[in-house]
Amino acid sequence: MGGRLAGSVEVRLTQTVKAGGCASKLAPGLLANVLSRLPRQSDPNVLVGFDTSDDAGIYRIAANLALVQTVDFFTPLVDDPFTFGQIAATNALSDVYAMGGEPATALSIVCFPQDGDLDVLEQIMRGGMSKMSEAGCAVVGGHSVRDAEIKFGYAVTGLIDPQRVLTNTGAQAGDVLILTKPIGTGVITTALKQGKAKPAWVANAVESMTTLNRAASRLVTAASGVHAMTDVTGFGLMGHGRELALGSGMRIEIAVEQVPRIEGARCHSSRRNPGGSAGESRIRRVHQRGRAGFSHPGRFAHVVVRSADRRRSVSLSCSRFRGRSPWSASRCKFECS
Repeated sequence: MGGRLAGSVEVRLTQTVKAGGCASKLAPGLLANVLSRLPRQSDPNVLVGFDTSDDAGIYRIAANLALVQTVDFFTPLVDDPFTFGQIAATNALSDVYAMGGEPATALSIVCFPQDGDLDVLEQIMRGGMSKMSEAGCAVVGGHSVRDAEIKFGYAVTGLIDPQRVLTNTGAQAGDVLILTKPIGTGVITTALKQGKAKPAWVANAVESMTTLNRAASRLVTAASGVHAMTDVTGFGLMGHGRELALGSGMRIEIAVEQVPRIEGARCHSSRRNPGGSAGESRIRRVHQRGRAGFSHPGRFAHVVVRSADRRRSVSLSCSRFRGRSPWSASRCKFECS
């Protein structure tokens, strides 16, 4: 189901949009400013809402059953339409897996030019359905609008035991954070859009972005003693790490030289071409300012971040967060390199 269309569609999707993938998202600070002004909701069945910037919302429908709901769509970050559809689907599904849930149904979201090549759209949707089929998630409908720039993704609904929800607010001092994939896809896709990416770099990034996080999620949810989980996507390790630290009341120090990266990510980022969203770049600057002359108050527990597939680790120090920024008051070792 959802196999690639016979023949090839010759088009460079990345050249049809101003910003590709998660770089097309609003900066998290701008969005948070708006969300903070919205009226608070009062529903005891909302177990996870948008107030903690988690990967998905959780709504309880029975004592032992809850819905996991998320929506994710963006502009093309690769040139091949079928691959773009696969990446968009994998990214949307990842939000459900990041909560510890299992995806059940999905609705497609399509923004496409009125006079666009419909073969391109078919390839995109076929790519998406191929990953939804792999995940056992049924596409039951969708919605489309005319748009000068292509955008594609899904609203995904999953199921979860409300007693086994994993959020981005439960990290504890002494925890071990497992990285199941190397980072750097945003840097590689930025290089691709600029015509500077080597084919091997792109191939490795695509493999990462089209690999479902299902196996990793199931391993985590079957284990005991896990306190928190999140996916590292549009806002990068910096942005999602910040959300984890703030939500959990922790302070984190990252030794960047030990972070596992996709081949080519270090080379291209050293040329001052960071990937991801504008918000990630802003957070990076905050981190770099925090490196100058600050020391950690109190005593820190040592945490090791390990990559499951690269056998590399990231050393962190964590302590209780006492109301200040988890980064600016710390001797942060994370820097763009």
